[in-house]
Amino acid sequence: MNLDGFSMRPLTLELEKSLVGGRVDKITQQNKVNLTFTIRQPGKTFLLRISVAPQNPSVHLIKKSPENLPEPPTFCMVLRKNLEGGRIAAIHQHELDRIIFIDIDSIGAGGRIQTLTLAAELIGKYSNLILISDGQIIDALKKIGTNSSRVRTVLPNQAYQMPPAQDKLDIFACDVEKIIERIKSDESARLDKAIMNSCQGFGPQTAKEVAFQAEQTNLLDALKKIRENVSPCMIQDDSGKILAISAVKLNCLRGNMRTFETLSELLEIADEIAGSYVPPDKERFTKLVNNELRRATNKISVLENELAAADNADDWRIRADNLSTYRYQLKDHADDEISVENIYDGKKISIPLDKRLTVSANIQACYKKYDKLKRSTKFIAEQIKICREEIIYLESIAHSLTASTTLADIDEIRTELIAGGYLKDAKKRTALSKKPQPLKFIAPDGTEILVGKNNAQNDRLTFKIAAPDDLWLHTKDITGSHVIIRSNNVSDETLLFAAELAAHFSKAQNSSKVPVDYVQCKFVKKPSGAKPGFVIFTNQRTIYVTPRADLEKFALNE
Repeated sequence: MNLDGFSMRPLTLELEKSLVGGRVDKITQQNKVNLTFTIRQPGKTFLLRISVAPQNPSVHLIKKSPENLPEPPTFCMVLRKNLEGGRIAAIHQHELDRIIFIDIDSIGAGGRIQTLTLAAELIGKYSNLILISDGQIIDALKKIGTNSSRVRTVLPNQAYQMPPAQDKLDIFACDVEKIIERIKSDESARLDKAIMNSCQGFGPQTAKEVAFQAEQTNLLDALKKIRENVSPCMIQDDSGKILAISAVKLNCLRGNMRTFETLSELLEIADEIAGSYVPPDKERFTKLVNNELRRATNKISVLENELAAADNADDWRIRADNLSTYRYQLKDHADDEISVENIYDGKKISIPLDKRLTVSANIQACYKKYDKLKRSTKFIAEQIKICREEIIYLESIAHSLTASTTLADIDEIRTELIAGGYLKDAKKRTALSKKPQPLKFIAPDGTEILVGKNNAQNDRLTFKIAAPDDLWLHTKDITGSHVIIRSNNVSDETLLFAAELAAHFSKAQNSSKVPVDYVQCKFVKKPSGAKPGFVIFTNQRTIYVTPRADLEKFALNE
Protein backbone atom coordinates (compact mmCIF):
# COMPACT_ATOMS: atom_id res chain seq x y z
CA MET A 1 0.00 0.00 0.00
CA ASN A 2 3.03 2.27 -0.39
CA LEU A 3 3.10 5.29 -2.67
CA ASP A 4 5.91 5.14 -5.22
CA GLY A 5 8.28 8.05 -5.90
CA PHE A 6 6.26 9.10 -8.96
CA SER A 7 3.08 9.54 -6.86
CA MET A 8 5.02 11.41 -4.18
CA ARG A 9 5.83 14.21 -6.61
CA PRO A 10 2.24 15.61 -6.73
CA LEU A 11 1.98 14.92 -2.98
CA THR A 12 5.07 17.08 -2.39
CA LEU A 13 3.63 19.87 -4.54
CA GLU A 14 0.36 19.62 -2.61
CA LEU A 15 2.15 19.94 0.74
CA GLU A 16 4.34 22.77 -0.55
CA LYS A 17 1.29 24.76 -1.63
CA SER A 18 -0.44 24.36 1.75
CA LEU A 19 2.41 24.53 4.26
CA VAL A 20 5.31 26.70 3.04
CA GLY A 21 5.41 29.86 5.13
CA GLY A 22 3.49 28.26 7.98
CA ARG A 23 4.70 28.23 11.58
CA VAL A 24 5.34 24.94 13.40
CA ASP A 25 3.11 25.38 16.42
CA LYS A 26 3.24 21.96 18.04
CA ILE A 27 4.85 18.53 17.50
CA THR A 28 3.32 15.39 19.00
CA GLN A 29 4.00 11.67 18.73
CA GLN A 30 1.31 9.00 18.67
CA ASN A 31 3.44 5.83 18.74
CA LYS A 32 6.85 4.58 17.62
CA VAL A 33 6.26 5.42 13.95
CA ASN A 34 3.72 8.27 13.80
CA LEU A 35 4.23 11.99 14.49
CA THR A 36 1.94 14.96 13.89
CA PHE A 37 2.98 18.58 13.23
CA THR A 38 0.48 21.37 13.91
CA ILE A 39 1.23 24.12 11.40
CA ARG A 40 -0.45 27.53 11.48
CA GLN A 41 -1.06 29.63 8.42
CA PRO A 42 -2.93 32.96 8.49
CA GLY A 43 -6.53 32.06 9.32
CA LYS A 44 -6.00 28.31 9.05
CA THR A 45 -4.37 25.40 10.90
CA PHE A 46 -3.02 22.28 9.21
CA LEU A 47 -2.18 18.91 10.73
CA LEU A 48 0.74 17.16 9.03
CA ARG A 49 1.03 13.43 9.71
CA ILE A 50 4.46 11.84 9.18
CA SER A 51 4.47 8.04 9.39
CA VAL A 52 7.42 5.71 8.91
CA ALA A 53 5.35 2.56 9.41
CA PRO A 54 6.91 -0.12 7.16
CA GLN A 55 3.58 -1.17 5.62
CA ASN A 56 2.42 2.34 4.64
CA PRO A 57 4.94 5.17 5.21
CA SER A 58 3.66 8.60 4.21
CA VAL A 59 3.64 12.36 4.75
CA HIS A 60 0.17 13.87 4.38
CA LEU A 61 -2.37 16.27 5.83
CA ILE A 62 -5.06 14.98 8.17
CA LYS A 63 -8.31 16.54 9.37
CA LYS A 64 -8.76 14.99 12.81
CA SER A 65 -6.30 15.66 15.63
CA PRO A 66 -4.90 12.28 16.82
CA GLU A 67 -4.40 11.01 20.35
CA ASN A 68 -0.91 11.59 21.72
CA LEU A 69 1.44 9.79 24.07
CA PRO A 70 1.28 11.18 27.64
CA GLU A 71 5.09 11.21 27.78
CA PRO A 72 6.77 12.28 24.52
CA PRO A 73 9.76 10.11 23.47
CA THR A 74 13.25 11.52 23.14
CA PHE A 75 13.11 12.14 19.39
CA CYS A 76 9.85 14.07 19.75
CA MET A 77 11.50 16.25 22.42
CA VAL A 78 14.46 16.90 20.10
CA LEU A 79 12.09 18.00 17.34
CA ARG A 80 10.20 20.28 19.74
CA LYS A 81 13.40 21.89 20.95
CA ASN A 82 14.70 22.58 17.45
CA LEU A 83 11.62 23.10 15.28
CA GLU A 84 8.69 24.43 17.30
CA GLY A 85 8.22 28.10 16.53
CA GLY A 86 10.09 27.78 13.23
CA ARG A 87 8.66 28.51 9.78
CA ILE A 88 8.55 26.09 6.88
CA ALA A 89 10.85 27.49 4.19
CA ALA A 90 10.56 24.75 1.58
CA ILE A 91 9.26 21.24 0.91
CA HIS A 92 10.92 19.32 -1.88
CA GLN A 93 11.45 15.79 -3.13
CA HIS A 94 14.84 14.31 -3.95
CA GLU A 95 14.52 13.68 -7.69
CA LEU A 96 11.75 11.05 -7.89
CA ASP A 97 12.95 9.08 -4.88
CA ARG A 98 10.65 8.32 -1.96
CA ILE A 99 12.39 11.00 0.12
CA ILE A 100 10.75 14.29 1.06
CA PHE A 101 12.77 17.12 2.65
CA ILE A 102 11.11 19.76 4.84
CA ASP A 103 13.30 22.84 5.42
CA ILE A 104 12.41 24.81 8.55
CA ASP A 105 13.87 28.20 9.54
CA SER A 106 14.23 28.57 13.30
CA ILE A 107 16.09 30.79 15.74
CA GLY A 108 19.34 29.20 16.90
CA ALA A 109 22.08 30.18 19.33
CA GLY A 110 22.76 33.89 19.55
CA GLY A 111 19.40 34.71 17.94
CA ARG A 112 20.62 33.77 14.47
CA ILE A 113 18.30 32.21 11.91
CA GLN A 114 19.25 28.62 11.12
CA THR A 115 17.73 26.25 8.59
CA LEU A 116 17.15 22.69 9.74
CA THR A 117 16.01 19.94 7.41
CA LEU A 118 13.67 17.11 8.29
CA ALA A 119 14.23 14.19 5.90
CA ALA A 120 11.29 11.80 5.61
CA GLU A 121 12.66 8.66 3.96
CA LEU A 122 9.55 6.69 3.02
CA ILE A 123 11.20 3.53 1.72
CA GLY A 124 9.24 0.60 3.14
CA LYS A 125 10.83 -1.24 6.04
CA TYR A 126 13.84 1.13 5.86
CA SER A 127 11.65 4.22 6.40
CA ASN A 128 13.07 6.80 8.75
CA LEU A 129 12.76 10.40 9.91
CA ILE A 130 16.04 12.30 10.26
CA LEU A 131 16.75 15.82 11.54
CA ILE A 132 19.70 17.46 9.75
CA SER A 133 21.67 20.68 10.25
CA ASP A 134 24.34 21.77 7.72
CA GLY A 135 24.63 18.22 6.43
CA GLN A 136 25.10 16.75 9.92
CA ILE A 137 22.57 14.45 11.57
CA ILE A 138 21.19 15.89 14.81
CA ASP A 139 18.99 12.90 15.60
CA ALA A 140 16.90 10.19 13.92
CA LEU A 141 13.72 8.35 14.80
CA LYS A 142 15.47 5.05 13.94
CA LYS A 143 19.19 5.00 14.63
CA ILE A 144 21.08 2.60 12.35
CA GLY A 145 24.55 1.47 13.39
CA THR A 146 27.13 -0.76 11.74
CA ASN A 147 25.48 -3.84 13.23
CA SER A 148 22.31 -3.08 11.26
CA SER A 149 23.81 -1.84 7.99
CA ARG A 150 27.26 -1.97 6.43
CA VAL A 151 26.24 0.29 3.58
CA ARG A 152 24.74 3.31 5.34
CA THR A 153 24.61 4.25 9.02
CA VAL A 154 22.30 6.88 10.54
CA LEU A 155 23.63 8.19 13.86
CA PRO A 156 23.81 11.63 15.56
CA ASN A 157 26.82 13.81 14.63
CA GLN A 158 27.44 11.86 11.43
CA ALA A 159 27.31 13.39 7.96
CA TYR A 160 23.96 12.73 6.29
CA GLN A 161 24.30 10.50 3.25
CA MET A 162 21.67 9.97 0.62
CA PRO A 163 20.62 6.37 -0.05
CA PRO A 164 22.52 4.84 -2.99
CA ALA A 165 21.47 6.39 -6.33
CA GLN A 166 20.06 4.37 -9.24
CA ASP A 167 20.90 4.83 -12.89
CA LYS A 168 17.40 5.78 -14.02
CA LEU A 169 15.86 8.70 -15.92
CA ASP A 170 13.54 11.37 -14.52
CA ILE A 171 10.36 11.44 -16.62
CA PHE A 172 9.82 15.13 -15.74
CA ALA A 173 13.38 16.26 -16.48
CA CYS A 174 14.41 14.11 -19.46
CA ASP A 175 13.17 14.14 -23.02
CA VAL A 176 10.43 11.54 -23.50
CA GLU A 177 12.10 10.25 -26.68
CA LYS A 178 15.27 9.49 -24.71
CA ILE A 179 13.24 7.62 -22.11
CA ILE A 180 11.52 5.55 -24.80
CA GLU A 181 14.92 4.73 -26.29
CA ARG A 182 16.14 3.51 -22.87
CA ILE A 183 12.97 1.43 -22.37
CA LYS A 184 13.28 -0.21 -25.80
CA SER A 185 16.92 -1.05 -25.17
CA ASP A 186 15.83 -3.34 -22.33
CA GLU A 187 14.84 -6.21 -24.60
CA SER A 188 14.90 -8.96 -21.98
CA ALA A 189 12.06 -7.56 -19.85
CA ARG A 190 8.31 -7.07 -20.22
CA LEU A 191 7.23 -3.52 -20.99
CA ASP A 192 6.19 -2.71 -17.40
CA LYS A 193 9.47 -4.16 -16.07
CA ALA A 194 11.47 -2.20 -18.65
CA ILE A 195 9.67 1.00 -17.57
CA MET A 196 10.54 0.33 -13.92
CA ASN A 197 14.17 -0.39 -14.85
CA SER A 198 14.44 2.83 -16.90
CA CYS A 199 12.37 5.47 -15.04
CA GLN A 200 12.91 6.95 -11.59
CA GLY A 201 10.12 6.57 -9.06
CA PHE A 202 7.99 4.08 -10.98
CA GLY A 203 6.52 1.35 -8.81
CA PRO A 204 4.87 -1.82 -10.16
CA GLN A 205 1.34 -0.35 -10.39
CA THR A 206 2.38 2.88 -12.14
CA ALA A 207 4.54 0.96 -14.60
CA LYS A 208 1.69 -1.46 -15.35
CA GLU A 209 -0.65 1.48 -15.97
CA VAL A 210 1.79 3.02 -18.49
CA ALA A 211 2.09 -0.37 -20.23
CA PHE A 212 -1.71 -0.69 -20.25
CA GLN A 213 -2.14 2.79 -21.74
CA ALA A 214 0.58 2.05 -24.30
CA GLU A 215 -1.45 -0.92 -25.54
CA GLN A 216 -4.43 1.39 -26.07
CA THR A 217 -2.44 4.10 -27.93
CA ASN A 218 1.36 4.14 -27.96
CA LEU A 219 4.19 4.45 -25.45
CA LEU A 220 4.87 8.13 -26.22
CA ASP A 221 1.28 9.19 -25.53
CA ALA A 222 1.08 6.94 -22.47
CA LEU A 223 4.16 8.55 -20.87
CA LYS A 224 2.94 12.07 -21.64
CA LYS A 225 -0.53 11.30 -20.27
CA ILE A 226 0.65 9.83 -16.99
CA ARG A 227 3.07 12.73 -16.53
CA GLU A 228 0.35 15.35 -16.94
CA ASN A 229 -2.79 13.80 -15.39
CA VAL A 230 -3.04 13.67 -11.59
CA SER A 231 -6.12 11.87 -10.26
CA PRO A 232 -5.57 10.21 -6.85
CA CYS A 233 -7.31 6.85 -6.67
CA MET A 234 -7.68 3.75 -4.53
CA ILE A 235 -8.49 0.26 -5.79
CA GLN A 236 -10.34 -2.10 -3.42
CA ASP A 237 -11.62 -5.64 -3.78
CA ASP A 238 -15.20 -6.65 -2.99
CA SER A 239 -14.36 -7.19 0.69
CA GLY A 240 -12.98 -3.64 1.00
CA LYS A 241 -9.31 -4.63 1.15
CA ILE A 242 -7.01 -2.06 -0.48
CA LEU A 243 -5.26 -3.44 -3.55
CA ALA A 244 -3.40 -0.28 -4.57
CA ILE A 245 -3.21 3.50 -4.16
CA SER A 246 -1.76 5.93 -6.70
CA ALA A 247 -1.62 9.54 -7.85
CA VAL A 248 -3.07 8.47 -11.22
CA LYS A 249 -6.07 6.35 -12.18
CA LEU A 250 -5.14 2.68 -12.34
CA ASN A 251 -7.29 1.37 -15.18
CA CYS A 252 -5.03 -1.67 -15.44
CA LEU A 253 -6.35 -3.14 -12.17
CA ARG A 254 -9.65 -4.87 -11.62
CA GLY A 255 -11.55 -3.81 -8.55
CA ASN A 256 -13.64 -1.00 -7.10
CA MET A 257 -12.04 2.38 -7.85
CA ARG A 258 -12.44 5.42 -5.58
CA THR A 259 -11.10 8.80 -6.63
CA PHE A 260 -10.14 11.70 -4.34
CA GLU A 261 -9.60 15.44 -4.60
CA THR A 262 -6.17 15.31 -2.97
CA LEU A 263 -3.52 12.75 -2.16
CA SER A 264 -3.73 13.68 1.52
CA GLU A 265 -7.40 12.75 1.54
CA LEU A 266 -6.54 9.45 -0.18
CA LEU A 267 -3.81 8.63 2.34
CA GLU A 268 -5.97 9.53 5.34
CA ILE A 269 -8.79 7.26 4.15
CA ALA A 270 -6.28 4.50 3.37
CA ASP A 271 -4.90 4.74 6.92
CA GLU A 272 -8.40 4.42 8.37
CA ILE A 273 -9.25 1.38 6.23
CA ALA A 274 -5.94 -0.34 6.94
CA GLY A 275 -6.18 0.43 10.66
CA SER A 276 -2.57 1.50 10.64
CA TYR A 277 -2.75 3.28 14.03
CA VAL A 278 -1.99 0.81 16.80
CA PRO A 279 -1.93 2.28 20.33
CA PRO A 280 1.45 1.83 22.04
CA ASP A 281 1.74 -1.38 24.10
CA LYS A 282 -1.28 -2.99 22.41
CA GLU A 283 0.90 -5.46 20.50
CA ARG A 284 3.06 -6.13 23.58
CA PHE A 285 0.04 -6.81 25.79
CA THR A 286 -1.56 -8.98 23.10
CA LYS A 287 1.58 -11.09 22.91
CA LEU A 288 1.74 -11.31 26.72
CA VAL A 289 -1.90 -12.45 26.99
CA ASN A 290 -1.48 -15.00 24.18
CA ASN A 291 1.60 -16.43 25.93
CA GLU A 292 -0.35 -16.69 29.20
CA LEU A 293 -3.20 -18.40 27.35
CA ARG A 294 -0.80 -20.96 25.87
CA ARG A 295 0.76 -21.54 29.29
CA ALA A 296 -2.66 -22.08 30.91
CA THR A 297 -3.77 -24.40 28.09
CA ASN A 298 -0.61 -26.49 28.41
CA LYS A 299 -1.04 -26.61 32.19
CA ILE A 300 -4.57 -28.00 31.80
CA SER A 301 -3.24 -30.72 29.49
CA VAL A 302 -0.62 -31.74 32.10
CA LEU A 303 -3.17 -31.65 34.93
CA GLU A 304 -5.66 -33.77 32.98
CA ASN A 305 -2.95 -36.38 32.39
CA GLU A 306 -2.19 -36.35 36.11
CA LEU A 307 -5.90 -36.67 36.90
CA ALA A 308 -6.18 -39.64 34.56
CA ALA A 309 -3.27 -41.24 36.39
CA ALA A 310 -4.92 -40.46 39.74
CA ASP A 311 -8.11 -42.15 38.57
CA ASN A 312 -6.04 -45.37 38.33
CA ALA A 313 -5.04 -45.16 42.00
CA ASP A 314 -6.88 -48.43 42.80
CA ASP A 315 -4.43 -50.30 40.56
CA TRP A 316 -1.68 -49.49 43.06
CA ARG A 317 -3.83 -50.66 46.01
CA ILE A 318 -4.59 -53.95 44.22
CA ARG A 319 -0.88 -54.46 43.56
CA ALA A 320 -0.09 -53.81 47.23
CA ASP A 321 -2.84 -56.17 48.46
CA ASN A 322 -1.66 -58.99 46.20
CA LEU A 323 1.97 -58.49 47.24
CA SER A 324 0.89 -58.65 50.90
CA THR A 325 -0.98 -61.91 50.26
CA TYR A 326 1.91 -63.58 48.43
CA ARG A 327 4.78 -61.93 50.30
CA TYR A 328 5.96 -65.12 52.05
CA GLN A 329 6.29 -66.87 48.67
CA LEU A 330 8.62 -64.14 47.37
CA LYS A 331 12.30 -63.49 47.93
CA ASP A 332 13.83 -60.06 48.51
CA HIS A 333 15.78 -58.50 45.59
CA ALA A 334 15.09 -61.53 43.36
CA ASP A 335 12.62 -60.48 40.63
CA ASP A 336 11.88 -57.43 38.46
CA GLU A 337 8.30 -58.58 38.01
CA ILE A 338 6.03 -61.30 39.37
CA SER A 339 2.88 -62.87 37.96
CA VAL A 340 0.22 -64.14 40.41
CA GLU A 341 -3.52 -64.80 40.55
CA ASN A 342 -5.40 -61.63 41.48
CA ILE A 343 -7.03 -62.19 44.86
CA TYR A 344 -10.04 -60.16 43.72
CA ASP A 345 -10.98 -61.83 40.41
CA GLY A 346 -8.71 -64.86 40.07
CA LYS A 347 -7.15 -63.62 36.84
CA LYS A 348 -3.41 -63.41 36.28
CA ILE A 349 -1.86 -60.07 37.23
CA SER A 350 1.69 -58.87 36.58
CA ILE A 351 3.24 -56.69 39.27
CA PRO A 352 6.56 -54.86 38.57
CA LEU A 353 9.01 -54.74 41.48
CA ASP A 354 11.99 -52.59 42.37
CA LYS A 355 14.81 -55.08 42.97
CA ARG A 356 16.65 -52.53 45.06
CA LEU A 357 13.86 -52.78 47.68
CA THR A 358 12.68 -55.66 49.80
CA VAL A 359 9.23 -57.15 49.21
CA SER A 360 7.92 -55.30 52.29
CA ALA A 361 9.38 -52.04 50.99
CA ASN A 362 7.73 -52.64 47.58
CA ILE A 363 4.38 -53.15 49.33
CA GLN A 364 4.80 -49.91 51.28
CA ALA A 365 5.81 -48.06 48.07
CA CYS A 366 2.60 -49.22 46.34
CA TYR A 367 0.42 -48.17 49.27
CA LYS A 368 2.22 -44.81 49.42
CA LYS A 369 1.65 -44.23 45.69
CA TYR A 370 -2.03 -45.14 46.14
CA ASP A 371 -2.46 -42.69 49.04
CA LYS A 372 -0.68 -39.92 47.13
CA LEU A 373 -2.84 -40.38 44.02
CA LYS A 374 -6.07 -40.46 46.04
CA ARG A 375 -5.11 -37.24 47.86
CA SER A 376 -4.12 -35.53 44.61
CA THR A 377 -7.41 -36.22 42.80
CA LYS A 378 -9.30 -33.47 44.60
CA PHE A 379 -6.38 -31.04 44.40
CA ILE A 380 -5.87 -31.62 40.65
CA ALA A 381 -9.59 -31.18 39.96
CA GLU A 382 -9.50 -27.84 41.82
CA GLN A 383 -6.41 -26.75 39.85
CA ILE A 384 -8.11 -27.63 36.55
CA LYS A 385 -11.15 -25.55 37.55
CA ILE A 386 -8.93 -22.58 38.48
CA CYS A 387 -7.00 -22.94 35.22
CA ARG A 388 -10.17 -22.99 33.13
CA GLU A 389 -11.44 -19.87 34.90
CA GLU A 390 -8.10 -18.19 34.18
CA ILE A 391 -8.40 -19.08 30.48
CA ILE A 392 -11.89 -17.52 30.34
CA TYR A 393 -10.54 -14.40 32.04
CA LEU A 394 -7.51 -14.16 29.72
CA GLU A 395 -9.79 -14.57 26.71
CA SER A 396 -11.82 -11.62 27.98
CA ILE A 397 -8.65 -9.50 28.14
CA ALA A 398 -7.65 -10.66 24.64
CA HIS A 399 -11.10 -9.58 23.42
CA SER A 400 -10.68 -6.23 25.21
CA LEU A 401 -7.37 -5.67 23.44
CA THR A 402 -9.01 -6.35 20.08
CA ALA A 403 -11.72 -3.77 20.80
CA SER A 404 -9.35 -1.14 22.26
CA THR A 405 -8.42 1.75 19.99
CA THR A 406 -7.22 4.51 22.34
CA LEU A 407 -4.40 5.08 24.82
CA ALA A 408 -6.94 5.32 27.66
CA ASP A 409 -8.40 1.91 26.80
CA ILE A 410 -4.92 0.34 26.77
CA ASP A 411 -4.05 2.05 30.06
CA GLU A 412 -7.06 0.45 31.76
CA ILE A 413 -5.97 -2.96 30.45
CA ARG A 414 -2.42 -2.26 31.70
CA THR A 415 -3.82 -1.58 35.18
CA GLU A 416 -5.83 -4.81 35.02
CA LEU A 417 -2.79 -6.86 33.95
CA ILE A 418 -0.74 -5.37 36.80
CA ALA A 419 -3.51 -6.11 39.33
CA GLY A 420 -3.72 -9.69 38.04
CA GLY A 421 0.02 -10.22 38.46
CA TYR A 422 0.64 -10.69 34.74
CA LEU A 423 2.62 -7.47 34.38
CA LYS A 424 5.05 -5.62 36.61
CA ASP A 425 4.55 -1.90 37.18
CA ALA A 426 8.15 -1.08 36.22
CA LYS A 427 8.01 2.70 36.34
CA LYS A 428 5.83 5.61 37.31
CA ARG A 429 3.69 6.77 34.44
CA THR A 430 1.87 10.01 33.81
CA ALA A 431 -1.81 9.40 34.48
CA LEU A 432 -4.12 9.98 31.55
CA SER A 433 -6.35 12.94 32.33
CA LYS A 434 -9.41 11.65 30.48
CA LYS A 435 -11.08 8.44 31.60
CA PRO A 436 -12.22 6.29 28.67
CA GLN A 437 -15.96 6.02 28.16
CA PRO A 438 -18.00 3.06 26.84
CA LEU A 439 -19.07 3.16 23.21
CA LYS A 440 -22.35 4.96 22.70
CA PHE A 441 -24.99 4.02 20.11
CA ILE A 442 -28.46 5.31 19.35
CA ALA A 443 -31.13 2.75 18.44
CA PRO A 444 -33.54 3.47 15.56
CA ASP A 445 -36.19 4.64 18.06
CA GLY A 446 -33.72 7.02 19.76
CA THR A 447 -32.86 4.83 22.78
CA GLU A 448 -29.29 5.12 24.07
CA ILE A 449 -27.19 1.94 24.10
CA LEU A 450 -23.77 1.67 25.80
CA VAL A 451 -21.09 -0.96 25.12
CA GLY A 452 -18.04 -1.65 27.32
CA LYS A 453 -14.69 -2.12 25.59
CA ASN A 454 -12.79 -3.88 28.39
CA ASN A 455 -13.39 -5.53 31.76
CA ALA A 456 -12.96 -2.31 33.74
CA GLN A 457 -15.48 -0.51 31.53
CA ASN A 458 -17.86 -3.49 31.73
CA ASP A 459 -17.87 -3.35 35.54
CA ARG A 460 -18.25 0.43 35.59
CA LEU A 461 -21.00 0.32 32.99
CA THR A 462 -23.03 -2.44 34.65
CA PHE A 463 -22.72 -1.46 38.31
CA LYS A 464 -22.18 2.33 38.31
CA ILE A 465 -23.61 3.83 35.12
CA ALA A 466 -26.65 1.63 34.45
CA ALA A 467 -29.90 2.01 36.38
CA PRO A 468 -31.49 -1.08 38.04
CA ASP A 469 -34.28 -1.24 35.45
CA ASP A 470 -31.98 -0.81 32.41
CA LEU A 471 -31.60 -3.89 30.22
CA TRP A 472 -28.27 -5.76 30.35
CA LEU A 473 -27.11 -7.99 27.45
CA HIS A 474 -24.21 -10.40 26.97
CA THR A 475 -23.44 -13.28 24.63
CA LYS A 476 -24.38 -16.60 26.22
CA ASP A 477 -21.27 -18.49 27.45
CA ILE A 478 -19.10 -16.50 25.00
CA THR A 479 -16.47 -13.86 25.84
CA GLY A 480 -17.76 -10.40 24.97
CA SER A 481 -18.72 -6.89 26.05
CA HIS A 482 -21.46 -5.84 28.45
CA VAL A 483 -24.22 -3.96 26.63
CA ILE A 484 -26.73 -1.69 28.38
CA ILE A 485 -30.01 -0.37 26.96
CA ARG A 486 -30.77 2.84 28.88
CA SER A 487 -34.50 2.22 29.14
CA ASN A 488 -37.02 0.13 31.09
CA ASN A 489 -39.42 0.01 28.14
CA VAL A 490 -37.56 -1.57 25.24
CA SER A 491 -39.04 -2.13 21.79
CA ASP A 492 -38.35 -5.34 19.85
CA GLU A 493 -36.39 -3.35 17.26
CA THR A 494 -34.11 -1.82 19.91
CA LEU A 495 -33.64 -5.18 21.64
CA LEU A 496 -32.60 -6.75 18.34
CA PHE A 497 -30.16 -3.91 17.59
CA ALA A 498 -28.59 -4.16 21.08
CA ALA A 499 -28.31 -7.96 20.76
CA GLU A 500 -26.51 -7.49 17.42
CA LEU A 501 -24.09 -5.13 19.19
CA ALA A 502 -23.49 -7.69 21.96
CA ALA A 503 -22.76 -10.36 19.34
CA HIS A 504 -20.58 -8.03 17.27
CA PHE A 505 -18.47 -7.00 20.28
CA SER A 506 -17.80 -10.61 21.26
CA LYS A 507 -15.64 -13.54 20.28
CA ALA A 508 -18.52 -14.73 18.05
CA GLN A 509 -18.66 -11.62 15.88
CA ASN A 510 -18.07 -13.64 12.70
CA SER A 511 -20.65 -16.30 13.58
CA SER A 512 -24.36 -16.61 12.84
CA LYS A 513 -27.30 -17.24 15.17
CA VAL A 514 -25.33 -16.10 18.21
CA PRO A 515 -27.20 -16.59 21.55
CA VAL A 516 -27.45 -13.37 23.58
CA ASP A 517 -28.80 -13.32 27.15
CA TYR A 518 -30.72 -10.26 28.33
CA VAL A 519 -32.04 -9.31 31.75
CA GLN A 520 -32.63 -6.20 33.86
CA CYS A 521 -29.51 -4.89 35.58
CA LYS A 522 -30.93 -5.48 39.06
CA PHE A 523 -30.61 -9.22 38.45
CA VAL A 524 -26.89 -8.96 37.60
CA LYS A 525 -24.51 -9.45 40.55
CA LYS A 526 -20.75 -9.53 41.03
CA PRO A 527 -19.53 -12.27 43.40
CA SER A 528 -17.17 -11.20 46.14
CA GLY A 529 -13.55 -11.43 45.00
CA ALA A 530 -14.50 -12.11 41.35
CA LYS A 531 -12.15 -11.04 38.59
CA PRO A 532 -12.89 -7.84 36.61
CA GLY A 533 -15.74 -8.29 34.13
CA PHE A 534 -17.08 -11.49 35.75
CA VAL A 535 -20.75 -11.46 36.83
CA ILE A 536 -23.59 -13.84 37.63
CA PHE A 537 -27.23 -13.24 36.76
CA THR A 538 -30.70 -14.79 37.01
CA ASN A 539 -34.10 -14.47 35.27
CA GLN A 540 -32.45 -14.04 31.89
CA ARG A 541 -34.00 -14.70 28.50
CA THR A 542 -32.13 -15.52 25.28
CA ILE A 543 -32.36 -14.10 21.77
CA TYR A 544 -30.48 -15.39 18.69
CA VAL A 545 -28.97 -12.88 16.25
CA THR A 546 -26.48 -12.67 13.39
CA PRO A 547 -24.25 -9.58 13.85
CA ARG A 548 -23.61 -7.16 11.01
CA ALA A 549 -20.01 -6.31 10.12
CA ASP A 550 -20.50 -2.53 9.91
CA LEU A 551 -21.99 -1.83 13.35
CA GLU A 552 -18.91 0.00 14.72
CA LYS A 553 -19.39 2.91 12.33
CA PHE A 554 -22.62 3.83 14.15
CA ALA A 555 -20.73 4.55 17.40
CA LEU A 556 -21.10 8.21 18.35
CA ASN A 557 -17.88 8.52 20.40
CA GLU A 558 -15.47 6.12 18.69
